[in-house]
Amino acid sequence: MTVNHAGKACLGLCLALSLTACSQSSGFSDLDAFMEEIRAKPRGFVEPLPEFNAYEAFSYSASDQRSPFEPPIDVQLTMISEQEQQAMSDVKPDIDRPREVLENFDLKDLDMVGTLRNSAGTLFALLKDSSGGIHRINSGNFIGKNYGRIVGVGETRIELLEIVPDGRGGWVERPRQLSLDEGDSDGAAP
Repeated sequence: MTVNHAGKACLGLCLALSLTACSQSSGFSDLDAFMEEIRAKPRGFVEPLPEFNAYEAFSYSASDQRSPFEPPIDVQLTMISEQEQQAMSDVKPDIDRPREVLENFDLKDLDMVGTLRNSAGTLFALLKDSSGGIHRINSGNFIGKNYGRIVGVGETRIELLEIVPDGRGGWVERPRQLSLDEGDSDGAAP
C-alpha cells in the first residue's frame, strides 16, 4: 500500500470516529423531551367527510303544456245548441283517407332532428320516432294521433294543425309545433 492510500484510509477512519462520537452526544435532551410531551398529549379527532347525494338529472316533461311565461287564453263558453255548433264548425277529420306512418305515434314520441333541401329548393323536415326511425316530411303530410296536418316546415320547427274533439260532440283545430331537438328535451310544444 502506498503512502497516499494509507493517508486516505487514516483520514476516513478519523472522520468516521468523529461522526460516531458526535452522534452519541446527549445534546438532544430538550428535543427528546419535547417529542415525549407531544406523544403524551391526546390525539386529535378528524370528523369524516359529509356524505353527498348523487346528482339526479331533471327531464322537463311539461313541454306539451302551456308555457308559464305566456298569459293564459281566456276561453269563454257560451251555451250553443248542438245544431248551431255543427253549423258553425265544419271542421272534422277525414276518416276515409289512408293513414300515414307517423300517425301511429303521439307527438311527444316524435322529435325534429334536422332539415333537408332538395335541388328544387323544397325544405323537408326530418323526424325521429320513438323506435329510432328517421322520416322525411313536408307540408301536407299527417302526423300524430290527433289528425295533425303539417302546414309549414321551417329550419328549426314544424307548424301543424291538429283536429281534436271539442267536448261537445264537434271538432276544433288546434295549432301545434315541433321544434328542432337540440338536446335531451321533448320537442313538442303547445
